[in-house]
Amino acid sequence: MRKKIPVTIGSTNVFADLGYRHPDEALAKAQLAARIADILKSRGLTQTAAAALFGVDQPKVSALRRGRLRGFSYERLLKYLTALGCDVEIVVARPPKTRRRTRGEVLVKAA
Repeated sequence: MRKKIPVTIGSTNVFADLGYRHPDEALAKAQLAARIADILKSRGLTQTAAAALFGVDQPKVSALRRGRLRGFSYERLLKYLTALGCDVEIVVARPPKTRRRTRGEVLVKAA
């Protein structure tokens, strides 16, 4: 006999689902950090090289790559993206009607 496992359908923001205090901010920072990590990986940059590029020490890059974002502001993450040669666009728009419940999303395009 199969045991039924209760399932709860989550939102598009895992931080909201987990009860974080500022889930939209946490999601946006996580998306920016993930994009930075992707760029570092695709360019083959070491944490030491990235740290030199960003003007920080290597442990800060390690924390960023591991998703430990408590000490990182939006501005700091955007500064890292521009240091990597990315053009950053901030777009303010209403979400499609199918997603009106979510409050925000960050889209980052690498140059």
